[in-house]
Amino acid sequence: MDSALSDQHNGSAEAGTPANGTTRPPSTPEGIALAYGSLLLMALLPIFFGALRSVRCARGKDSESWEGHGPLWHHQASNRTLQRGKSSSEMPETITSRDAARFPIIASCTLLGLYLFFKIFSQEYINLLLSMYFFVLGILALSHTISPFMNKFFPANFPNRQYQLLFTQGSGENKEEIINYEFDTKDLACLGLSSVVGVWYLLRKHWIANNLFGLAFSLNGVELLHLNNVSTGCILLGGLFIYDIFWVFGTNVMVTVAKSFEAPIKLVFPQDLLEKGLEADNFAMLGLGDIVIPGIFIALLLRFDISLKKNTHTYFYTSFAAYIFGLGLTIFIMHIFKHAQPALLYLVPACIGFPVLVALAKGEVAEMFSYEESNPKDTAAATESKEESPEASASKRLEKKEK
Repeated sequence: MDSALSDQHNGSAEAGTPANGTTRPPSTPEGIALAYGSLLLMALLPIFFGALRSVRCARGKDSESWEGHGPLWHHQASNRTLQRGKSSSEMPETITSRDAARFPIIASCTLLGLYLFFKIFSQEYINLLLSMYFFVLGILALSHTISPFMNKFFPANFPNRQYQLLFTQGSGENKEEIINYEFDTKDLACLGLSSVVGVWYLLRKHWIANNLFGLAFSLNGVELLHLNNVSTGCILLGGLFIYDIFWVFGTNVMVTVAKSFEAPIKLVFPQDLLEKGLEADNFAMLGLGDIVIPGIFIALLLRFDISLKKNTHTYFYTSFAAYIFGLGLTIFIMHIFKHAQPALLYLVPACIGFPVLVALAKGEVAEMFSYEESNPKDTAAATESKEESPEASASKRLEKKEK
């Protein structure tokens, strides 16, 4: 996981010196301010909209009972029919405390593995394989991201046909569904549009195409990755807090991987945009981990706000403001010390501390830490079994009669 905020200077070249050895002109204060301001704005967009969409994702099947809980939910309810029932793969993945505790270890092993790969094998071939992999993932993520917005632009008489992609394993009673995906013509149109961006990224590696994919990955992550409770969120953020500090300050592993890894796992913005336009190449970058990890915690607090049924979103707005404060502080420290910063060092205390202080002031700490979300997949499975139980009991009765 790339989770550092830093300057990127054409791969392994030293700061301020391009890879060809020529002297790079220093970035202007205006260009630096534009770059960091744009990174901050791009980080906020997937968190805000991903959190809204996570509400629909978590309560899609009984969304009517969630209406009337304030303006944020009304915005979500207006889109609740979009993508409903498309696929079980769009159901959120619930992160438990056990998953949260193991995540920093898994992320560390992955990061170290990538670092060793870049040291041992040719960077060119590794990035070629990664480009193809993220080309496919990016198209799917971008298509899922833009689908609710694109549906508003299709005319009412648009010939929309339904399709189903079904892949099963076994036969007869042992048949098991591996993939069961329902889609329509509108989804195919979104997929085609996303493919254009994918080809642009694959051929040019342009920073705008990179950011479109990065934003899509971030929004999908915030929408589909759900923490089951606040304690799990604290465990996850606390573990990655240590992970981030060690790999940024303790070694050069994370910064090396981030600069060598040619994949949309980071948002970038040129500091020399004002001088070179869209062909600028002196980038500041922000890892997607610094967006998704705090983002899923902020989304959890939005769902907690709605569960309180007080028609307010105090904890969501508080944590959102805390994120702005934490990332702004990261940028300020990095600019002062001229060194890559582990953004979670500043984001974690802010995103956890601010909402907890508000809960203390309102006397809702117990409610906050007792809030629990069930796994939607488990709920769906339980509902399915209940629906099938009359048929199962009827078949059993028939079997008894035959005997």
